[in-house]
Amino acid sequence: MKENSKNPLTRFSNRVENYIKYRPGYPVEIIDFMKNDLNLDSTDTIADIGSGTGLFSELLLKNGNTVYGIEPNNEMRTAAENILQLYKNFISLNGTAERTTLKENSCDFITCAQAFHWFDLLKTKKEFSRILNNDGYVILIWNSRINDASDFMSAFENFLNKFSIDYQKVNHQIIGLETFGKFFNNFEVQYFPNEQVFDFEGLKGRVLSASYIPTEEDYRFSNMIEELRSLFDKFNEKGKIKMIYQTEVYFGRMS
Repeated sequence: MKENSKNPLTRFSNRVENYIKYRPGYPVEIIDFMKNDLNLDSTDTIADIGSGTGLFSELLLKNGNTVYGIEPNNEMRTAAENILQLYKNFISLNGTAERTTLKENSCDFITCAQAFHWFDLLKTKKEFSRILNNDGYVILIWNSRINDASDFMSAFENFLNKFSIDYQKVNHQIIGLETFGKFFNNFEVQYFPNEQVFDFEGLKGRVLSASYIPTEEDYRFSNMIEELRSLFDKFNEKGKIKMIYQTEVYFGRMS
């Protein structure tokens, strides 16, 4: 395994193109929820931590918010800067969850989409408490595959377990309620349906966007792609396959 596949700051560097094209977005209903239930206003300043290529940042920017995109990976951060360059209220920064570079009490909300499981819990808690306003919310978001939603989804999970490098170690679902209880003063969770529909090339790109999947130089790569093709041939309907998610939104204030 190459070094950049071990390091959470660099392990996505060679997957940016597939990440941009094939990673699932986030339901716009999350913004409606934040406005209606958490009093999000278009004038609020938001730190989007681990902002990656800007998938969730863009929803906030469309709402009119000023967004600090905090992303330590150079390739991901550069991609976000290119994609979001027309938004004058997007401020891209080279930082981490543990050291954002932001000023004290400078943010009304903190969001982390598909990123929190990479962070050092204690250092992140200290940093978030420093940069967040006293009545601000932290919002943690994941697109979680529903593995029992279809025969394909179940078979796909088995496929990932067979070919992944360190899937069981980095899968965000290893984070339990006990972790959230230690991080938040108290927290709640909302769920939103989400899905993607792929042809085979899209499914392949979705697989290769994951940091735990072997790349082309790996001896298992050819066999992996052959098995993925077999999965697609078995389960597709009219040349399409559906990836089914539940978008989980954990939210609360810092203790």
